[in-house]
Amino acid sequence: MALKCLVLFSLLVVLVLVGAQPPAAQNFHQRHMDTNPRDLGHNYCNQMMRNRNLLNRNFNTFVHETFAVVQAVCREPRIRCRNGENNCHRSRQNMMITDCNLTGLHPNPTYNTNRHQASIIIACVGNPPVPVHFDGSG
Repeated sequence: MALKCLVLFSLLVVLVLVGAQPPAAQNFHQRHMDTNPRDLGHNYCNQMMRNRNLLNRNFNTFVHETFAVVQAVCREPRIRCRNGENNCHRSRQNMMITDCNLTGLHPNPTYNTNRHQASIIIACVGNPPVPVHFDGSG
């Protein structure tokens, strides 16, 4: 019973935190966060891209860390983003991520799954800052 209450409380906290974020942060969470990935092997990206309604994207990265760990990257020194903005931050530590690359086109898009560890680069806005864009890894 206690474990069930703890799980429900944790879910409520996550929902409140996600609901309290600006829309761009919610979008980041939807597109890039998967804190508890199921082991779907080479089918992971096909499932996730479909489940998250991201089939219009040629490439996407999912981060397998807690949102708090990813949000902490926003406190790292600022670096220039690929679009020229100066609100990106690189993680000091490598994180477990999965890159999904489009390999087959419509009507049934298929994606290559590449799970590995790398630093992440994210754009952050707000006070306190929250991630709003995944800029790259490496």
